[in-house]
Order: sequence, then C-alpha cells, then structure tokens
Amino acid sequence: MTKRPIVRFGDPVLVSPTAPVTRFDRHTRRLVDDLLDTVDEPGHAGVAAPQIGVGLRVFSYRVDGEIGYVINPEIAELSEEVQEDEEGCLSVPGLWFPTRRAMHATVRGVDLRNEPVTVSGSGLMARALQHEADHLDGTVYLDRLDKETRRRALREVRRSDWFLPADAPASPAAPAPLSGPEPGRLPSAFGGTG
Repeated sequence: MTKRPIVRFGDPVLVSPTAPVTRFDRHTRRLVDDLLDTVDEPGHAGVAAPQIGVGLRVFSYRVDGEIGYVINPEIAELSEEVQEDEEGCLSVPGLWFPTRRAMHATVRGVDLRNEPVTVSGSGLMARALQHEADHLDGTVYLDRLDKETRRRALREVRRSDWFLPADAPASPAAPAPLSGPEPGRLPSAFGGTG
C-alpha cells in the first residue's frame, strides 16, 4: 500500500481511454490499495487509475467520510436535475472552474472479488462519481467547460508552474514519448498546431 504521486494535466495517460480490468489478482489488489491510500488525504474526493499513471478502469472515492473503490465502473444513471459548481482536479492543481454535472449519479461496477457493486450519490458524491468515470474515458473536467471558460482555463494551465512542457518526460511510470511537438510549440489540445 502506497500513496502514489498524481500525474499532471499534459500527460497522455490522462487523455487515453482505459482498459477494463480482466484479472482479479494481487496486482489488482495492490492497485486498489494504492488508490485507496492516495485518495485518503484531505481535499481528495476521488482518484482514478490514470491519475497515478495506470491505464486501467478503476477509481477510488472519499466523500463525506465514505471511502471506497469501483472496478470497471460505468455510469448507470444520471438525474435530469443538474448542479453547476466550482470543480477542480488533482491533476490540474490549484485551478477551479464552474462545471455542470448531474445532481444525482449512480455507478455500477465490481469489487476485488468480481462481485457487482453499485454506488449512488447526490451533490459532491455525484460530482465525484462523474468526474472519476470521465478520467477512465480519457476526459478531464476541463473538456466539459464551455468554450470561453475552457480557453481561459487552458491559458491558466499554461502559466502554472506545474504544467508539463512538451519536451518533458511523461508520467514517472511511462517512458518519454518517441515524438511530439517541437520544443516551444503547444500541442493542439492547448490551441497550438503541434
């Protein structure tokens, strides 16, 4: 069990859809333990496997004293009622933007014994379930912002001291990309042509 470092926005693992978990062994147990250890910090409402550099469909959550995980989660239900509150992300530290989410959400998946689990919630729990499920689909909350807010958010990301430059290595668990945009050119995801 280990608290793992959080991968920052700009790392390709955060925009890649994850693979489903197919083996329920000690490696999966260790991943879940690491996710639970990593989410068990003040201010952490959820951690998805890509946020610790792992491309598998698993997330942990910690909301209002409730801590848990879901393997191979899928959003099963979203309410028509919505909430629009400030949302942040451990992979986009220090930046919060108004993000529209369903007020109530239900996620279905399995546990470490491959037994069905269902997690439902409202308010912050619903937001966390949707946010973490998005990570597993290669979506970061910035992708859900309206056009003008997203433009502003990406400017703030580029000015952040934590932002991963195009020529820096990717996550600690991943090798540096074989090719990419020229140094000093922004990737197309950030409004550049590279």
